[in-house]
Amino acid sequence: MIRYDLVCADGHEFDGWFSDSAAFDKQARKGLVSCIHCGSTRIEKQLMAPGIPVKSNRKAAPAEPAKPMLAGAFDPRQQKLIQMMREVRKAVEENAEYVGNRFADEARKIHYEEAEKRGIYGETTSDDAKALIEEGIEIHPLPILPEESN
Repeated sequence: MIRYDLVCADGHEFDGWFSDSAAFDKQARKGLVSCIHCGSTRIEKQLMAPGIPVKSNRKAAPAEPAKPMLAGAFDPRQQKLIQMMREVRKAVEENAEYVGNRFADEARKIHYEEAEKRGIYGETTSDDAKALIEEGIEIHPLPILPEESN
């Protein structure tokens, strides 16, 4: 596989992975490569610095701490959306009780008035979540943040 830094006719930059150089050329000619920002199919490869391997007998420099990364994070709209997701998560965590993997049981108890009415959050299986919805119990998935996927 080869990764290319790409740019569309409007100057939007993004990257793409292809099996080889010929695959990019073939897909670009057919209009199958499009800009992730505007949809333009007028795409070109950008000038890229070659990857030069380090000699195996060199002592490696100390590694920097890992930083959270997100593809497309340079788009201000995506950054704003991610920040809003963080705020939603924070509000839930500050104003609701964490019940862990007992979420489905606790949600049923609250719905059927067997437990105090309160906001809760936690984890459940997709089958249990579907069953809760079928029972008419209102639930909402919390947004998964980029740093949780790394």
